[in-house]
Amino acid sequence: MPESVTITDNRTGKSAEIPIKEGGVSAAEWSKLLPGIWFYDPAFGATAECESSITFIDGDAGILRYRGIPIEQLAEQSTYLEVAYLLLNGELPNKEQLAKWTHDVTQHSFIHENVRKRFLEGFHYDAHPMGMLVSAIAALSTFYPDAKDIFNPESRYLQTVRLIAKMPTISAAAHRFSVGMPFVYPDNELSFAENFLSMMWKVAEPHYKADPRLVHAIEVLFILHADHEQNCSTTTMRVVGSSHADPYASTASAIAALYGPRHGGANEEVLRMLNEIGSVENVPAFVESVKAGKGLLYGFGHRVYKNYDPRAKIVQKVAYDVFEVTGKNPLLDIALKLEEVALADDYFISRRLYPNVDFYSGIIYQAMGFPVEMFPVLFAIARTTGWLAHWAESLESKARIARPRQIYTGYDERPYVPMAKRS
Repeated sequence: MPESVTITDNRTGKSAEIPIKEGGVSAAEWSKLLPGIWFYDPAFGATAECESSITFIDGDAGILRYRGIPIEQLAEQSTYLEVAYLLLNGELPNKEQLAKWTHDVTQHSFIHENVRKRFLEGFHYDAHPMGMLVSAIAALSTFYPDAKDIFNPESRYLQTVRLIAKMPTISAAAHRFSVGMPFVYPDNELSFAENFLSMMWKVAEPHYKADPRLVHAIEVLFILHADHEQNCSTTTMRVVGSSHADPYASTASAIAALYGPRHGGANEEVLRMLNEIGSVENVPAFVESVKAGKGLLYGFGHRVYKNYDPRAKIVQKVAYDVFEVTGKNPLLDIALKLEEVALADDYFISRRLYPNVDFYSGIIYQAMGFPVEMFPVLFAIARTTGWLAHWAESLESKARIARPRQIYTGYDERPYVPMAKRS
């Protein structure tokens, strides 16, 4: 027997049976019975905005899969560019496909000199790198007018390659400008992650050679952040893309959404919290203060996951590899103790508050030398692939332009009052 729900309009006595398909019901069927009656769902917490085959999340079970492949397997065995190909194309590449894809991305990592000299260097010396990134990505739309041909497969592929390739270059340039260091050109002999680290940290050496453990850490962190279903920035990408804006404008809008501290600033809040705790000995008292409503426990709990975030377990393992190179971040002991105390307390267990990916990622980034201002930038580099995959999927599904409804709570009709008669 097919699954369905029956709704009844008690005003008229009319009913309708609506099928449950893939865990959802059709709002269009609801509207046939109840025209002009809208679902009131602030922040879209119970609304499916689209159908998607890209990323699957089971928050209760702590499962994350890209195109059906568990995130644990991808983090252990894959590379970021291979995962990017998977997200964009639906399948893992064969040897020849991966070689071509890697070549194409590598060859497009350079940015137009005017983007750097006349645009990026025009910012104030202390400009936030995320603000620079939003602006620079939007500006690329003017450098590549062919991007507006969004239904041309060749053009779309080219813009996708350009965006993924240039994000690390622009990001590193924004950082170096903010600290007064000269721009470093991409090195096409390096891998995607190696090249980014070179553009970030190279000083005077002819060829920058990153420690393989740090390269691996960046690869894993980028894989874990490559996509995460319909989060705030991805939904923004789809909404703006539904107007048929080009991919640069759409991506800039997604970066702007990520710029908000409630989305891209979580790992920074974790670092601030751990610094405020100060030592392992202070953890129990801090936990009690949280339970008493006198503080917030950042890095625990998630809008989607009601179990241990699978990405957090992977990041925790990566941390030890990084600390072999950088030396141990003293905040790690506080974090581990905080996790131990919280997960032994029914207060947090009953509320299903478990560590999420932000709990450990900031500690790793800090140990590698990234300033906190770069944390959301790192997030944006990785998430560009997911944004573009959703942008393309939305176009291919011929999605209508986004136009949600509202529940109007203002005045009924009333007359205009001339100035002389206003109190």
